[in-house]
Amino acid sequence: MPLGEMIQTADWKKEKHAPVIECPDVVKAGDVFDVQVSVGQEIPHPNTAEHHIRWIALYFQPEGSKFPYQVGHFEFSGHGEGDVFTTPSAIASLKVDKSGVLRALSFCNIHGLWEGEKEIVAE
Repeated sequence: MPLGEMIQTADWKKEKHAPVIECPDVVKAGDVFDVQVSVGQEIPHPNTAEHHIRWIALYFQPEGSKFPYQVGHFEFSGHGEGDVFTTPSAIASLKVDKSGVLRALSFCNIHGLWEGEKEIVAE
């Protein structure tokens, strides 16, 4: 099965596995801005040793580009070992020269890959 067919998508307000991307809708081209990616914003994900989000990857695909570029890859390793529990959330600072789409992939150890996206306009 091709990888693309394994990626799940859903409305993050109804699904605890879908990654959420938060950032301005419009940014100034060439200026740095922050992007927060998280899982479980409306419905918290358990994040236990048995059931957890292992990582989130963030990509940017400029308008007119065939391929996305990886912005960051964030691993979450604390799932109850030593009484440490991570929350699947990370912030990346970046700048873009043109409009495009931010895409995030998250991986749940039980429910697989999930995708979320957000369009941004660079002026």
